[in-house]
Amino acid sequence: MYSSNLKGFILAVVSSAFIGSSFIIKKKGLRRAGVNGPRASVGGYGYLLEPLWWVGMITMIVGEIANFVAYIYAPAVLVTPLGALSIIVSAVLAHFLLKEKLQKMGMLGCLLCIVGSTMVVLHAPQEQSITSVQQIWELAIQPAFLLYTASAIAITLVLILYCAPRYGQTNLLIYIGICSVVGSLTVMSVKAIGIAIELTLEGTNQFLFFQTWIFAMVAVSCIITQLNYLNMALDNFNTAVVSPVYYALFTSFTILASAIMFKDYSGQSASSIASELCGLITVLSGTTILHSTREPDPPIDTDLYTPLSPKVSWFIQGNSGEPWKPKDEDGTPFNLITVIRQDHFQ
Repeated sequence: MYSSNLKGFILAVVSSAFIGSSFIIKKKGLRRAGVNGPRASVGGYGYLLEPLWWVGMITMIVGEIANFVAYIYAPAVLVTPLGALSIIVSAVLAHFLLKEKLQKMGMLGCLLCIVGSTMVVLHAPQEQSITSVQQIWELAIQPAFLLYTASAIAITLVLILYCAPRYGQTNLLIYIGICSVVGSLTVMSVKAIGIAIELTLEGTNQFLFFQTWIFAMVAVSCIITQLNYLNMALDNFNTAVVSPVYYALFTSFTILASAIMFKDYSGQSASSIASELCGLITVLSGTTILHSTREPDPPIDTDLYTPLSPKVSWFIQGNSGEPWKPKDEDGTPFNLITVIRQDHFQ
């Protein structure tokens, strides 16, 4: 058993290193792609032709596979907290490779996210034993989880169709919220697939049942959605903030989904439940601090009407006296008048 846990520990550490590195590699690829075409944040898909982005994508896939296998060898209470290591890896690499600074309060927020997530996981209840995909299917179609799934889909659609076009490029929680809510459904589906693979390797073929393929289709759809909006988040915001906020929200929604689907809190002691609630509050506090202290990326370009400095502004007026509207008979369509705030020079 100890040998099995050691394998799980090593795989979890390797997974965190690969996943944390993938955030940095993918963002460098997104930056290169943004130079030659529309950025991912405005719907561009030029990054699909960027080799560096694919290196980051492969790195993330390797990390996720290692994380997936780690859950086979070791319990979740050992593997899940180690996922916080990806935050540290991402923040350190972003500091040196992307020149993204994390303020002291941001560091505190990062620490709160790690501590809170660790508290939640360490006090999480034991999972029930699963012997078939049909058993997971029965859990998935129970009314409580169907209500959660419907709510998750509704929230995701509102974020994608209404919030993202209006506030996505200025509010980090929009894109990360989509990734986190959809991610909770991804984990439930991937977990079902993992159990199906494990049972199949033990001699009971679970791929003969249609439920396994439904879980597979849901997982693929959710993963594609996650990757798309994670790219947008990375393209718009500081990587050192995206990584911990994504980890914190993703962990919170995943715990909620698991609690509803698998009835994790059945028979749980009051002290354990209180510890988990304190952990969730700590995670949310850390997320709030990180979001409020983030440094926005510098603007990509400016136009004629952007102020040249805090002390100088421009005003364009036509000969008719109406701004922006020249008269047809005017020889010169515009007079450019520089308006300088005199109070700065007194």
